[in-house]
Amino acid sequence: MYAAREFFGKDVLTLYHGSSVIVRRPSLEGGRPNNDYGRGFYCTESLKLASEWACPTLEDGFANEYKLPLDGLTLLDLSSAEFNVLNWLAVLLENRTFENGPTGWSEGRQFIIDRYRVDIEGFDIIHGYRADDSYFSFARDFLTNQISVKTLEQALFLGGLGYQVVLKTQRAFAVLEHMGADIAQGSYWNPLRMACDGQAREKYQEVREKSGVCADDIFLIDLMRGGR
Repeated sequence: MYAAREFFGKDVLTLYHGSSVIVRRPSLEGGRPNNDYGRGFYCTESLKLASEWACPTLEDGFANEYKLPLDGLTLLDLSSAEFNVLNWLAVLLENRTFENGPTGWSEGRQFIIDRYRVDIEGFDIIHGYRADDSYFSFARDFLTNQISVKTLEQALFLGGLGYQVVLKTQRAFAVLEHMGADIAQGSYWNPLRMACDGQAREKYQEVREKSGVCADDIFLIDLMRGGR
């Protein structure tokens, strides 16, 4: 556990949230339970990323800006050296909804959750990787033993998705201040969003094609057999 102010090195954090509407008063209850890290308010420190995510279509959206005083807030940083890609995947598998896969899919999913689960409850803020639809294809490939842990780890940094900051408690919401909202033009930001996703998928295919099976590659089946 970190004190949020110590981790970010700031007293106040500037955050952005992309949405189809202006969100002046976000609430914990308004968050969907099947997001990356469960119910919460998902933000980024990047105005660019918020603008892209405000425009899932060519319709205009809004990049909402907030100030979050960090004094007294606790942080779980899933990108720290304390955790690895399998911890991130366990959190994702536990919270997100995945379509059923081939034989062994459910067993592999449950194995990752049971062995690498991270208790995210009780923290005011979570800092961790962002995910989108392209990342689910990476996770599916790992769960069906088509890629190794190393390739999955490489895939996390493709496409420039960056990190997100998620508010998880009423204590964090109570001090969050809405500073305004900029219009995000869908005709500009949606193509950039789509290009980012396409770039991630294209680079992933390149990484997957170039990655041969090395002696130190670890696949899910190796972990489940207890061989590594």
